Amino acid sequence: MLDRLSFPQPWLSLVLFVTWQFLSDGISGGSVVLGIILAWGIPQMTQGFWPDPPAFIKAWRMPAYLLRVVWDIVVASFEVAKLILSPRPARPAFVCYPLELEHPLAITILASTISLTPGTVSADVSDDNKLLLIHALDAEDDQEVIDRIRARYEKPLLEMFR
Repeated sequence: MLDRLSFPQPWLSLVLFVTWQFLSDGISGGSVVLGIILAWGIPQMTQGFWPDPPAFIKAWRMPAYLLRVVWDIVVASFEVAKLILSPRPARPAFVCYPLELEHPLAITILASTISLTPGTVSADVSDDNKLLLIHALDAEDDQEVIDRIRARYEKPLLEMFR
């Protein structure tokens, strides 16, 4: 009986509960009760979609990572605009990025981060999850792209997921 009352995805449950409270018209007894029911019920119904639960070790680092991503999106937007308006032609390139990450959720977060940042798009992940194919709008050197992504995004994700 206690197993059925557990929260299979506690972080998802917390996010669902907090999101529900923000969406409700103020915090009340009813919104808290419904928030708890949703925070428990949705992970129960979607448990089959989570074969390998994410193992955050340092989840408290996620807000700093998200701030870094938002900052990089803003800066990259200006860099792409400057590139488009300049007479210098872009140097597009496909880069094979060797992954150190192993957890599928961590790889998905990295690929999504790369795609959200203007000027880069993650195009494919190899079948063995060892390489990520990235298209860069302007890349003078493949190793420069790899080093920047590894330092800005993959190292923090490694700390969170190892």
